[in-house]
Amino acid sequence: MAAATGELIGTGTSLAAGSRRVMWHGVFLFLLGMLTAFVEPRVANVRMGLAAHLVGLLNGIFLIALGAVWAEVRLRPRAKAIAYWSALYGTYVNWLFTVLAAVLGTGAVSPILAPGRTAQGWQEGFVMAGFVSVFVAMLTSVVLVLRGLRARVLQ
Repeated sequence: MAAATGELIGTGTSLAAGSRRVMWHGVFLFLLGMLTAFVEPRVANVRMGLAAHLVGLLNGIFLIALGAVWAEVRLRPRAKAIAYWSALYGTYVNWLFTVLAAVLGTGAVSPILAPGRTAQGWQEGFVMAGFVSVFVAMLTSVVLVLRGLRARVLQ
């Protein structure tokens, strides 16, 4: 099981495969961001639609950069798996909830992007919860990656 997990996320013998997987997700998310531009004018909140487009592009670039340094991240296999999955969760779900906020026209999360807009209470709450989960996931991933890049020896 540990070998399979190591190969899946690049913590075992196949560091290059782990880097390539992270970069693949980055390019795929970048593509999703590009495609989001086509639906941007048709959503309830066009400004949030533009934000969704940019979130896809920027999070894709983040994953490509993360993939470029992935082999240098020195963490125990479990911590590296947490960093990997929380980065993927955070980037994809950030894009997804930004698209959802644009479609629903929610405004509580970003009043600058949605001046005077509000959706139904449950929609605002759902989007807010999604963005909070993104924050926790990305904070976890970035702190672990920073720790792993600073480490001299596998901890």
